[in-house]
Amino acid sequence: MVVLQLRFLLVAFLTSIMGAAQYMMQDAALMDYIDRRFLSLEKRLEKCNQDILDYVEEFRDFSKMVLSRLAGLNNYKAEVKSQVDNLLTRLERAQRDIDYFGSVTDSNTCIEVHEDLVKQQLFEEAEEKKKLKLMLNASCDHMLAGIKSLKIVKKTGDKHGSWMKDPGKKHAKIYLLNGSVNNVILEFANIMTFMESNHTLKARRITLPFPWEGTGHVMYQGFLFYHRYGSLNEIIKFNIQKRTITDQMLLPGAGRIPAYQLSPSTKIDFAIDEQGLWAIHAEPDTGGNIVITKINHITMAVEHTWDTSCNSKDAEAAFMACNTLYVVYNFPSGGTSRIQCVYDVLDAVNTYEIPVLHFPKRQGCHSTIHYNPKEKQLFAWGDGSQIIYKLHTKQKV
Repeated sequence: MVVLQLRFLLVAFLTSIMGAAQYMMQDAALMDYIDRRFLSLEKRLEKCNQDILDYVEEFRDFSKMVLSRLAGLNNYKAEVKSQVDNLLTRLERAQRDIDYFGSVTDSNTCIEVHEDLVKQQLFEEAEEKKKLKLMLNASCDHMLAGIKSLKIVKKTGDKHGSWMKDPGKKHAKIYLLNGSVNNVILEFANIMTFMESNHTLKARRITLPFPWEGTGHVMYQGFLFYHRYGSLNEIIKFNIQKRTITDQMLLPGAGRIPAYQLSPSTKIDFAIDEQGLWAIHAEPDTGGNIVITKINHITMAVEHTWDTSCNSKDAEAAFMACNTLYVVYNFPSGGTSRIQCVYDVLDAVNTYEIPVLHFPKRQGCHSTIHYNPKEKQLFAWGDGSQIIYKLHTKQKV
């Protein structure tokens, strides 16, 4: 009897233990299932977050690309407008030539008309010259007769660069613009400070908002005029004291080829003479001949443009002096620089009687030659040397 009771109790005990174990196994399986589901959800959430980050990054790149394309479109629009204006000017010139040749026939009546047209053209040309003389102050009557001497002031910086004074100001400050692409100007109190061995420590650094292209920039009346790097023909007017951009303009027809074959980085060269600001460039449509433009330095408006007979082939630099363009040529391998093409915008100089003018002593090449009308001498940059050339002048014939 006792044995039967013990068996009964043992069976009941074992049954309860097995039931508890079964429940524990079911709980463990459920927890494992829940854990796996949570891991799966976490992975999906992580993937979703990563996809969102990828989409955000892709959208940012797309936005940058769209903004860049829009900026490029604005530049292209300005360039197209400039080219259209240039084309209209050329069409007007062509139309005048067509009208002239169309007036020439064999009949006496047409011959009389032709003579009237010639008289009208001569009258218009005379009136145009009168206007130009008034605008350019015909009292400027000297011309270059020779280059007397040179002085190498210093040797600093890269092979290409530009240095200058401001002929429109009374101060004696020197400005150094090193390289054909840069955005930092060094300003020195005077030429003696510039010539010191530790000159860069005493210079005031001026940073431009946009870098320049080439070496053709000039300083005039407290403003730097330069060709903006990366643009076809955008000209920047920068206030040196306030360090701000004052004005901008596009120069029609410029920027497609270098102004001088031997200075390929300079697409637009600027010049200052007794009459103010000029721009010099070359055009492929005229076989690479040089074009000069008179610019109002205050309004940044084009006042007049001249197509010259001077070619940019083998040219290394040019400068304006007293309404006259002097183009400097050299050999591609370097040699003695020489002036062998001269163009006077008022036809006051018989360019065919001017002899070739050689630069003295020095062998090499120039990346910049600019005339200073206040000091009547040339500021040049040649192979990393900063040079001053003194000039010999005479009355225009």
